[in-house]
Amino acid sequence: MDKNYYGWGLPVDISAHGSQIDQLIIILHLAMAALFIGWSVFLVYTLIRFRARSGHEAVHETRHFKAPTFVEVLVALFEFFLLAAFATPIWLSVRQEFPPDDKALHVRVVAQQFAWNIHYPGEDGIFGRTDPRWMGSANPLGLDGSDPAAKDDITTVNQLHVPVDTPVIVRLSSKDVIHSFTIPVMRVKQDAIPGESIPLWFEAKKTGEFEIACAQLCGIGHYRMRGFFTVDSKEKFGEWLKAEAPQ
Repeated sequence: MDKNYYGWGLPVDISAHGSQIDQLIIILHLAMAALFIGWSVFLVYTLIRFRARSGHEAVHETRHFKAPTFVEVLVALFEFFLLAAFATPIWLSVRQEFPPDDKALHVRVVAQQFAWNIHYPGEDGIFGRTDPRWMGSANPLGLDGSDPAAKDDITTVNQLHVPVDTPVIVRLSSKDVIHSFTIPVMRVKQDAIPGESIPLWFEAKKTGEFEIACAQLCGIGHYRMRGFFTVDSKEKFGEWLKAEAPQ
């Protein structure tokens, strides 16, 4: 596990898009800090200005101040600016502009209580057929052994390996309840919803060993749903695929 993964700030960033997301997070936190300080000062002012004092009677008529309304309008405009200038462009570049299929590694991730099932298509690049009838402890994805495309498929549990500097397209689904596939160092978080296959993609810019977490409370064993995310060099990733391939 990378020793720099945890710290006082955000987790280490190894994603091609991480800097954009981190920039937005920092701006949001600075804005929230400014609002917190501003409203705290205003609260202290009102406590002092309108405190009970001898010789002063309380005024029971409602007073309307323009300053709070002005601040609220500014906050609303600032939030619109963040959406238009930062959040929407990031969403369009990460969620909509998928890399070409022939230049990306394709992986299926199937969540279940309480594990991450990883499925690689093998040397032929074609995912084998799956069927719930074949699911079991030894075959959690239900791969159909009679399908020729499934013969070279690679499956792992809680072990996601990817090559560095390579786009990775993930098809995310769930076998039971809603989970949340989260890789903090990649700034990736996506709900896995039963009955749906949700696409997402990322690209790692640094090798290392990190974690996969489930950010959705998915049952009493939620704490056990910890996976391992390994970014290998392209040569080492190729060696790993050969070692994991069915014999």
